[in-house]
Amino acid sequence: MSTNTDVSLSSSDEDQGSKLIQKAKEAPFVPFGMASFVAIVAYGLYRLKSRGNTKMSLHQIHVRMAAQGFVVGAMIVGMGYSLYREFWTKPKP
Repeated sequence: MSTNTDVSLSSSDEDQGSKLIQKAKEAPFVPFGMASFVAIVAYGLYRLKSRGNTKMSLHQIHVRMAAQGFVVGAMIVGMGYSLYREFWTKPKP
C-alpha cells in the first residue's frame, strides 16, 4: 500500500496577489477602502505624539472610528457601483 502525499496545484488555484487583482477589477472600491484604512491608521500614529491633552484611549477611539468609517463608506459606494453596473448598464433582452 503506497501513500502519495504529493499535492499538485491545479491551474484554478491562484496565488494571493492575482486573487487581489481579480477582486480589485470586480469591485474597485475595496482596494480604495483598504488603502484609506492604512492611511488613516498611519496618520493617527503620526498625530499620536502631538495629541495635546487628549487621553490615549480617546485618541485611539477617534482614529479607529475614522478608519472604520472610510472602510464602511467604501463598501457602500462599491455596492452601489456594482448594483448600478448590474441593473442599469446591462442591455435589456
